[in-house]
Amino acid sequence: MLYHFLYPLHTQFTIFNVFRYITFRTIYASLTAFLICFIVGPWFIKKLRQMQVGQFVRDDGPETHLKKAGTPTMGGTLILFSAMVSSLLWMDLTNYYVWIILLITMGYGLIGFIDDYRMQIRKRSKGLSAKEKFLMQTGLAFFAGILLYIHPGFDTHVSFPFFKNFQPDLGWGYIFFAALVIVGTSNAVNLTDGLDGLAIGPVIVASAAYMIFAYVTGHKHIAAYLQIKYILGSGEVSVFCGILAGCGLGFLWFNSYPAQVFMGDVGSLALGGAIGTVAVVTKQEIMLVLVGGLFVIEALSVIFQVGFFKMTNGRRIFKMAPLHHHFELKGWPEPKVIVRFWIVSIALALLSLSTLKLR
Repeated sequence: MLYHFLYPLHTQFTIFNVFRYITFRTIYASLTAFLICFIVGPWFIKKLRQMQVGQFVRDDGPETHLKKAGTPTMGGTLILFSAMVSSLLWMDLTNYYVWIILLITMGYGLIGFIDDYRMQIRKRSKGLSAKEKFLMQTGLAFFAGILLYIHPGFDTHVSFPFFKNFQPDLGWGYIFFAALVIVGTSNAVNLTDGLDGLAIGPVIVASAAYMIFAYVTGHKHIAAYLQIKYILGSGEVSVFCGILAGCGLGFLWFNSYPAQVFMGDVGSLALGGAIGTVAVVTKQEIMLVLVGGLFVIEALSVIFQVGFFKMTNGRRIFKMAPLHHHFELKGWPEPKVIVRFWIVSIALALLSLSTLKLR
């Protein structure tokens, strides 16, 4: 709204001309998101405690986690609130891609909220079943894929890192591909969210990386120089990525070890869905394997563990899955696991950015 209310005034007051610059709005949108989380956070956590919205801890995991029982959860609601306010204030709301990303972010947040609400507030032993969550996620992702597919000029080619001439066209099959990316990323982030600050750190890193990808794909001259696909309007997505990073930093203030609040499914499903949608919009879908490599590793550790367990009648590859629990059970202190996983995430993001020149 600030963009729509203040930028038109640039003809009378030249200072308002700064609102036309994506870089300016990205910086202040991220700061706004950070400040909302930082300022509202203590009050929000207090309210969660009063409502007795406490985290349930598995008794078959690391014993050190038992002391976390009762820690307020559903903190992702705070992330979504700050993201929505910042988006409405700083983004160009006439941009088609903005609304698709917000649709997935808030839609997946609602799915996670229903799941958390049933368990934490209604005090049921289980929230949504895995089948219910998957069907809701898939339906919403398919809808987003259709909206992208019917948008005039949207490219259904898929780009591969390091190969500028290998870009297969999926045609209408791109809808299925987009849904796979969005749902897969959402669930991968959800699986990673198991330690204090473990998931939100890589989310910040991935958001920062895609902030750069979105900017260069939306800039005609830079895209031409880098020989990547130019996507009209995708530059505005960098503002949203800045907002995600700002929300993440604000939430990390309270979610860092030892955590005062957990994000819950309302946060992890929404953030994963948002990153997956950003990857699809910016035509950097395959790059997500590198940018979100930590999420991929965590998800694969669960898939391999379950598959190996079933095939070998009870044998395991890891001491426990997802992978972060394996290292905990090996004796790594929780803060060491978290920071080392962050380091891996940063390294993979830097590697992904290098592909802009290595083509």
